[in-house]
Amino acid sequence: MTENQIEDNPLEFEDEEIVSSEIHESELPEGVRLDIGVTELIGKTRSYVQTLISDGMVEVNGAVKKANYKIRPGDKVKVVIPPPKELLVEAENIPLDIVYEDEDVLVVNKPQGMVVHPAPGSWTGTLVNALLYHCRNLSGINGVLRPGIVHRIDKDTSGLLVVAKNDQAHQGLAAQIKEHSMARKYIALVHGAVLESTGTIDAPIGRDTADRKKMAVTFHNSKTAVTHYHVLERFHDFTYLRAKLETGRTHQIRVHMAYLKHPVLGDPLYGPRRNPFGLEGQMLHAEHLGFVHPRSGEWLEFTVEPPEIFTKVLEELRKA
Repeated sequence: MTENQIEDNPLEFEDEEIVSSEIHESELPEGVRLDIGVTELIGKTRSYVQTLISDGMVEVNGAVKKANYKIRPGDKVKVVIPPPKELLVEAENIPLDIVYEDEDVLVVNKPQGMVVHPAPGSWTGTLVNALLYHCRNLSGINGVLRPGIVHRIDKDTSGLLVVAKNDQAHQGLAAQIKEHSMARKYIALVHGAVLESTGTIDAPIGRDTADRKKMAVTFHNSKTAVTHYHVLERFHDFTYLRAKLETGRTHQIRVHMAYLKHPVLGDPLYGPRRNPFGLEGQMLHAEHLGFVHPRSGEWLEFTVEPPEIFTKVLEELRKA
């Protein structure tokens, strides 16, 4: 995944900064077709990439080429992905668990099962639809589909998100994410016994070349990803831990824990098919969020309890 890429699947988000521009510049493997190379580079469908090429949004050494152009040594490829079409996103009267709110920011406890913003397949029932009903004033930096959204968490991950009500607040919060100064801590239940009480996973994450819906630890078109963890409690077949994000890549905690052979319990994408508790999503909860208020400069911190299903599973494990 490149510096400015935004994933287009609403079900597949880890906590990650959203940026407005989508410009990709890279060298592709020699001899590969242009459309195939760009498809792998940006992680979208080949038909979508072929449309970009026909629309002149893909250049090789500053010139537009056909989809079947074969990459030569030294070729520089530039891809410009246009912003999403300006679609009407309707306000919906959906209850929100608001933890904090003022004229600049809003901190919300997102429930498990809610998509953060509208996208193909999830145009309604999202956090953005709910926010538009609650608050008409949201930052416009990320367009009409993502008003106020500075960072995201997966549909089936619960917990804290900060929302920007104006562009100044958005810029201040986005800068903290970029500088890794925003505090983001998660609790998770993972498979197996994590032996080390504390640890750091420093492994780059990029698109899984075998399955574009998944991310993977890879050195191919990847970005630095660092997760710190601390074991809270061990059970016979599971471990309860806290994870702190240093970076915020797509599916970061889920990918890193699976990389350690301890996938998150209930994770349908990276975990085993066996689901002993009949869960409908992964046991991952964004419990803590801390940031500098973009206007006052005050450090704010918030912590929320996990959803009932999380607590129920923990109780069952403690009784076993």
